[in-house]
Amino acid sequence: MIKTYDFARNNEDIKNKPFCMNWPVVYIIEDGTSVYIGETNNFYNRTNTHSLDDEKKHLKRIHMITKNDFNSSVIADIESFLIRHFDADNQMVVLNKNGGRGNLLYYQKEFYYSKIPSIWERLLKKRLVTHDLVQIENSDLFKYSPYTSLSDDQLAISEMIIDYIKTKEESISIIDGLPGTGKTVLAMYLLKLLSLYDSLTADDIALVVPMSSLRSTLKSVVKTVKGLKASMVIGPADVVKKNYKILIVDEAHRLRRRVNITNYGSFDKVNKNLELDKNEGNELDWIMKSSRHQILFYDENQSVRPSDVIVEDFYKVKELATVYTLESQHRVAAGINYVNYIKNIFTNMQNGIVHFDNYDSLIIDDFSYLVELINNKDKEVGLSRVVSGYSFEWVSKRDKSLSDITLDGISMQWNTTASNWVNSKNALEEVGCIHTVQGYDLNYIGLIIGKDIDYDFELKKFIVDRDQYFDIKGKATIDSEEQLLEYIRNIYITLSTRAIKGIYFYICNDNMKKYMQQYFDTK
Repeated sequence: MIKTYDFARNNEDIKNKPFCMNWPVVYIIEDGTSVYIGETNNFYNRTNTHSLDDEKKHLKRIHMITKNDFNSSVIADIESFLIRHFDADNQMVVLNKNGGRGNLLYYQKEFYYSKIPSIWERLLKKRLVTHDLVQIENSDLFKYSPYTSLSDDQLAISEMIIDYIKTKEESISIIDGLPGTGKTVLAMYLLKLLSLYDSLTADDIALVVPMSSLRSTLKSVVKTVKGLKASMVIGPADVVKKNYKILIVDEAHRLRRRVNITNYGSFDKVNKNLELDKNEGNELDWIMKSSRHQILFYDENQSVRPSDVIVEDFYKVKELATVYTLESQHRVAAGINYVNYIKNIFTNMQNGIVHFDNYDSLIIDDFSYLVELINNKDKEVGLSRVVSGYSFEWVSKRDKSLSDITLDGISMQWNTTASNWVNSKNALEEVGCIHTVQGYDLNYIGLIIGKDIDYDFELKKFIVDRDQYFDIKGKATIDSEEQLLEYIRNIYITLSTRAIKGIYFYICNDNMKKYMQQYFDTK
């Protein structure tokens, strides 16, 4: 039931209606441009309270949502759902300062939660929202919303970090987490939460994102959030332009050092200005020198190029830091066990095949079928893409008429844009590389495992073919085959953990396919 009333103090029309006193309800207050969402057990009293609030008293209408079987836990879940989805709908500015009290466990939760989509359908009919749930939940605004209800470990870590910042002049926090453990979501949450503190201004805090594609995406999200500005999302080179109180660094494993980079002159100039050694100073040092508090989100197994700051440098910082670990899996429907399964497979440590509920995983023999499968999945649920390791030469950069990848008679090009490729108009006709996919969530992935990696059954180990690995900056200066294998392996682990609902492998080398068939069924 959704009932609509004028938003006014001492509204007798509200006071005398069923469910308006001493009953759990969710409410939406709006004027077509701004919206506030809440829950209460006394709708009449809460309406009066909000009508005196300077930030809300200009709102015009209040919509009450309830049923005769609602309870306090149910309305907390609905409130949290609506805050995050209204924010991602991006029709009205959400005035809430947090995402509510979602993620509660209670009796018949699945039953009640299954009813929430019908509430959204009614809000669509009332024209309070403009997008359906599939559109919303595939959007960047939804995936990276600072209104996301945090898991227990995310919430506990955020509270400890905030306490450190409030009580100490300086602090270093490092949050370790495997793919899909919610590092970017927590980074966005902290950016929003810290921006609310009276002692901080928008110029005191920034979110540093090393990869340009993800940085562009997060800028577009941040600019829609009340109290945040797109200028708060910056690249590593921007941190030296002023002194920050707080720097939050997402994907810190992609910060660079002075190896295989494009602009040595600019890099050297920053090192000189910060009085760092020309050859040893790196972007991690820039972060440390340009802020009083550092919050670094890190996964050493997602370092994919020799230009990335080495693990040993992060270990030195960890000795001075408070280190936290995110455990809960928020991306892959199969959970953290699947992520560990992938990691074990690519490190030659997995014993036997494991099948995962709620997750589709297959080796596909025919590339044309894989492409067809991904196209069909995209029609069904959206955000389904073909991606690959760097095992094909990027000839279309020189001649846009040429194909980069030809398999089983099917020809495709690498991604033609580096900015937000997963949402670009031609993405379904292209193949994404690690640099345009890392940090993103997809529904389904078709992953090409190329000729850059193979398996030697006699030696019982992975081998690499340097000549079949075409990331020039990814292999220059690397003399050790073992080190090159580590980067290539990290690429495939990272790509294999991008998908929420399922993954399909196409494997070029026969021995590598035979190895993978020990762990995945073939079609």
